[in-house]
Amino acid sequence: DTEGLLRIKEENQKHYRRAQRHQEKKEKIQKHNRKLGDLVEKKTYDLKTQYEHLANLRRAHILELTSVIFPMEEVKTSMRDPADVSSESDNAMTSSTVSKLAEARRTTYLSGRWVCDDHNGDTSISITGPWIILPNNGDYSAYYNWVEEKKTTQGPDMEHNNPAHTISAALCYATQLVNTLSLILDVNLPKKLCNRQVKIQQGNHEFCGENLSRHRFTRAVKKLNANILHLCFSQHVNLDLLHPLHTLRNLMYLVSPDTENLGR
Repeated sequence: DTEGLLRIKEENQKHYRRAQRHQEKKEKIQKHNRKLGDLVEKKTYDLKTQYEHLANLRRAHILELTSVIFPMEEVKTSMRDPADVSSESDNAMTSSTVSKLAEARRTTYLSGRWVCDDHNGDTSISITGPWIILPNNGDYSAYYNWVEEKKTTQGPDMEHNNPAHTISAALCYATQLVNTLSLILDVNLPKKLCNRQVKIQQGNHEFCGENLSRHRFTRAVKKLNANILHLCFSQHVNLDLLHPLHTLRNLMYLVSPDTENLGR
């Protein structure tokens, strides 16, 4: 029994020494983990700082781009509400007639259906200058109407003073701006739109270089609007401000200095 007790004591001492070694290893591992944790925390902070610095650089580039090369602003047309004019000429007009006229002005016939437009078509968005504008409500029917008319009507004045030229130019500039923004923000666009002049003869240039049919024009506009919305989503633009048909207005919200996450 005494010999057995001694053997048990020796084994217990061995286990105790082994337990001490394991405890030392555990403490070393915990110390190493704390160092790694501090390093990861520092690297995470440095990465966050670099992201913020990169976002500020992107934001500065975008604001400079949209203020110097692609300035956009809202252009209000001086149109009087026909309800007001009619009421002035006919004092006996009822309020219901006035309200019906006002409601009629808030609707636009767009692509075969009536669409509500709170801006009543009285405003347009300009890009690169007040003379290059797009309708605020997204109704670009003047373009393909002009193309169809040009096919059937001959005359020397067809190329002058028509809205199709400004619509085509504005959409071309918007395409250039969107492609440049995707490079600055490092965001891949879901739709491919070309804006390089060298490809006009190859038929790959959108909006400029040739008169697009209604189908091709509508398809290109949808692709452009999809790219703009994708950029807006990537920068966390308030969804309540966006409208799928408002091309330049959505771009204005995207590049606005009030967009907190611009550059993320």
